Amino acid sequence: MEKWSNALTLEELHCFLDEKAAQYEKINFLEEDPIQIPHLYTQPIDIEISGFLTSVMAWGQRKTIIANAHKLMSYLDNAPGEFILGATDQDLDAIGPFVHRTFQHEDLLFFLKRLRQLYHQGKGLSSFFDTPDSDGRIQESISRFKHYFFSVDHPLRSQKHLPDPLKGAAAKRMNMYLRWMVRSPRNGVDFGIWTLPSSALSCPLDVHTARVARKLGLIHRKLDDAKTLKELDTQLRKMDPVDPAKYDFALFGLGVFEKF
Repeated sequence: MEKWSNALTLEELHCFLDEKAAQYEKINFLEEDPIQIPHLYTQPIDIEISGFLTSVMAWGQRKTIIANAHKLMSYLDNAPGEFILGATDQDLDAIGPFVHRTFQHEDLLFFLKRLRQLYHQGKGLSSFFDTPDSDGRIQESISRFKHYFFSVDHPLRSQKHLPDPLKGAAAKRMNMYLRWMVRSPRNGVDFGIWTLPSSALSCPLDVHTARVARKLGLIHRKLDDAKTLKELDTQLRKMDPVDPAKYDFALFGLGVFEKF
């Protein structure tokens, strides 16, 4: 039977991570996580727009992310779907100064105007992620989405706020956003409002999940990049090919809350 660096068999590791995923995928997870922002809304368009903008900013201290996301929602009249669909250029330009780390006011205005274009063209965000890629994952679609999003005139600086897995990015924030939109809402955390199968999802790879995954022997590469994410995907799909991203709760919970 296959052994891991911590001397657990694959079956034992599977059981351990299933238990931890169930432990942390609870409604109280929302209290300190940015996913609480889209949970302010019930309409799918509000959920996906607020979730997307929040995920774009989701790096740094979680308290700061949440505070700035709340501030941004207030700028959108706490009705992001209605605001995006109805906003004039003057409305968008009148939005107060906004900064979250390197996500500057200039970036925000481009993102809002580009979202307005996409929705007016009938291209909701879900339309870019409706079927798995040829390898059963969704990383190539993330790359295509970035290229389409920036296929109009834009500030060059804004490109850094969306990842490109085909250029080596682990795309942590986009994979987190896709988890939010796709996975079942049965435990009150994710939303399940998109039709993409959960089998295509990847576990968001950040400093916490990567550290725990290495300690458990799930990954061995030192860089937190697209190749390492594929390595992690391969191992997590051995344990649950239908819902591999559920292990985000296990790895993140072990890393953040248990300092594993």
